[in-house]
Amino acid sequence: MFVDEAKIIVRAGDGGNGCVAFRREKFVPRGGPSGGDGGDGGSVILEANPNDNTLLRFRYNPEFRAELGRPGQGSNKHGRSGKDMIVTVPIGTVVYDQDTAEQIVDLAAPGQRFVIARGGHGGRGNAHFAKPWHQAPREFEEGHPGQERHLRLELKLLADVGLIGFPNAGKSTLISRISAARPKIADYPFTTLEPQLGVVSADSGRSFVVADLPGLIEGAHDGAGLGIRFLRHIERTRLLAHLVDTSDFNDRDPLHDFEVIRGELRASSDALAEKPFLVVATKLDATTDRARLEALDKFCAENSFEFFTISAVTGEGVHALVRAMAEALDRLAPAVAHAAAPAPSEDR
Repeated sequence: MFVDEAKIIVRAGDGGNGCVAFRREKFVPRGGPSGGDGGDGGSVILEANPNDNTLLRFRYNPEFRAELGRPGQGSNKHGRSGKDMIVTVPIGTVVYDQDTAEQIVDLAAPGQRFVIARGGHGGRGNAHFAKPWHQAPREFEEGHPGQERHLRLELKLLADVGLIGFPNAGKSTLISRISAARPKIADYPFTTLEPQLGVVSADSGRSFVVADLPGLIEGAHDGAGLGIRFLRHIERTRLLAHLVDTSDFNDRDPLHDFEVIRGELRASSDALAEKPFLVVATKLDATTDRARLEALDKFCAENSFEFFTISAVTGEGVHALVRAMAEALDRLAPAVAHAAAPAPSEDR
């Protein structure tokens, strides 16, 4: 099950209390205050893990707590600091403060860490309060509380190519043809209810990741259909492949379909509207009336859009499309440079 949103609570550990103690040793006639400091509480650290691909586990385990700092002891012994709690999340997780909706960090790089809740400092023991005029202090400090934060996690998939288009445009069939991904395929709309990823091998040993994104419809940016929930997954892709159904079974105008989806991307954000894309006419094996196909071809030629025709069922044109995707990716910025720059980790 793919889950791309979750709400969690993180609690850092409280610092340990300082200690009140006095030296009482046989050969030390003048003892003194010897209360040690409390240990620091553990922090909660988020880490981007390439082996995770869903936020599902956070639905059933929404609370994470780091270890408390131990109190100080006599003989100036400091309490042990609490262990940090490391919480692994999928690469591409964006973390928001649930109360303010402010974005805190975007974990876009493998192994990237961020201290999301800092542990409290330990309190000072009475040894710190000794003065010439106050030689037997009984003052001490209590440990400082650790941070507690309510967070909203949002996963945006990392993929090189995103397949977009109306429902039943042939996206699932194409990704199953060019990769080992096996999404649900059926002859009714919205068969894909969650994004699917597949690794595609191109010529000369090149490979890239393709994401099959659930179908968009008019008004998606306002929440229609599957709405903006899946529009955000397009943000991470470097290249879009806009699939348009030109078959005889599609009673809509393919050119209108193309313009509608382009409009949805534009309404969602300028960044999506400016992404490079390929136009792919699908279901060539079921297209006997070529008039609408030719109209779409002419429109793309007039606007200098790269245009391809394929049949994912028979394989016609698929190899040329995969090669064009690989060549287009070679011309674009590498994935690491393209992704949002990761926020630096905070040191304790």
